[in-house]
Amino acid sequence: MATCEECGEYENLPYQCRRCGRTFCADHRLPENHDCPGLAEWNDPGGVFDSGFDDGVEGGNRADADDGVAGRAKRRIERATGTGGLLGYFRGNATYVLLALMWLTFVAQWTVTLTLGEAAHSQIFVLRSDAIGNVWTWVTSVFSHSRGGLFHILGNSIVLFFFGPLVERAVGSRKFLGFFLVSGILAGLGHVLFVLATGGLVGVLGASGATFAILGVLTVWRPNLEILLFFVVPMKLKYLTWGVALISAFLVVSTGAGGVGGIAHVAHLIGFAIGLAFGTRNEDLASRAGGPGGVSMGGGRVRGPGGPGGPGGRF
Repeated sequence: MATCEECGEYENLPYQCRRCGRTFCADHRLPENHDCPGLAEWNDPGGVFDSGFDDGVEGGNRADADDGVAGRAKRRIERATGTGGLLGYFRGNATYVLLALMWLTFVAQWTVTLTLGEAAHSQIFVLRSDAIGNVWTWVTSVFSHSRGGLFHILGNSIVLFFFGPLVERAVGSRKFLGFFLVSGILAGLGHVLFVLATGGLVGVLGASGATFAILGVLTVWRPNLEILLFFVVPMKLKYLTWGVALISAFLVVSTGAGGVGGIAHVAHLIGFAIGLAFGTRNEDLASRAGGPGGVSMGGGRVRGPGGPGGPGGRF
């Protein structure tokens, strides 16, 4: 259930306008019914939204001819603002697709290790400084996590689940997917290159760089967002993110190493910096981030619970 941003009514199956990203009831889902700024993108709004009520006055030929342009335009609006059938359940839910990919990759990691061995696992899933040319690991390492315990993948899953939807609804699913992948890849490569520059060897895996980038965006957009650290300790988001960043920076400077205790602190810092830069560059989208995340049903938004902070480690 969500609230229509036009009339304030609660809607069990809300609609999300793909042009402005806001949520509406059935009565206000069409762009012309909520003064959508996306109307300016249409070349002929009058033709698009002409009801065709008097088309038959001059004969059937005019109605048939007009249906070609106006009819196609109206169908485009229906596709952009309607539920979209089965695929509509994936619209606006890129966050949860990424979550599923993370856990499927985790299962695949164990499957490969048990069937093909540790060497195969390393070749497929780990971004290694001695095999940086294995370009597929630039991507697979973002979704892979340490198999020694669940904290690594659980920590990143929690951050992605609660904070990912806030950024996704502001920038759109496609742009959010690109942002997640690019920030994760750059964070991993940056850490590996840092270690190589200091004369070391390292293997990196995990989504912490990407999740820190998400937290970086929200540190710009929602610095005073109230969160529950470990589901218990209340604090503002900015204190969590800047606190972790300062600790990571201190450890990197004091030890001269990119990772301490099996955690790739340089990757965290790079991801956070990317998020801060992205958030600053797109600060005009901050108002679309809204409140807590939730699963989108057919292009609309069903609001979920507020959640904790706490990024996972990156090995």
